[in-house]
Amino acid sequence: MGTRILEIPYPEDLPKTLGATPEEFERELRFLVAAKLYEMGRISSGRAAELTGINRVEFLEGLGRYRISVLNYSLEELEREISEARARTGKAS
Repeated sequence: MGTRILEIPYPEDLPKTLGATPEEFERELRFLVAAKLYEMGRISSGRAAELTGINRVEFLEGLGRYRISVLNYSLEELEREISEARARTGKAS
């Protein structure tokens, strides 16, 4: 599979204004794009980690910095998981 490059222009002083080097700023932008796509359910955590250039565990650990849940469930999926867990423990809803 090939790779494409996305260029995003930004003011030269922006990283410094945010207290980062250009490399840190660009790394954070890559992480934020991947994290948002993961949060929206558009890509898996593995694909998001690949996009950021870090391993999956590092990606999942990094989500907390931006208050993004590691658990990426829809309301229906979450309710089903809770119901199934209750059934396994023998507790009623």
